[in-house]
Amino acid sequence: MSEIMIRRHISFTGRVQGVGFRYRARHAASLYGCTGWVRNEWDGSVTMEIQGKTEDINRVIQAIRAGRYVEIETMDGKEIPLEDERGFRTEY
Repeated sequence: MSEIMIRRHISFTGRVQGVGFRYRARHAASLYGCTGWVRNEWDGSVTMEIQGKTEDINRVIQAIRAGRYVEIETMDGKEIPLEDERGFRTEY
């Protein structure tokens, strides 16, 4: 398993607002030791920046997908530079 830290900027569309997406993201990120933030966008999508090991980021996304009402239709992401931060927050 890779120990390399990465940071990804990801946009999610589908049924992603009003279904506990941000709560699940924050909880899973904390569980798997990832940092970053998540926020709802005006167009109904959700944007997340998440930093951690690749396998941990994938676990966070799996946990979000497992949400009872969450239905991710598209997920568009790109790798971006690392940031010096602690914790994972919900932005409003």
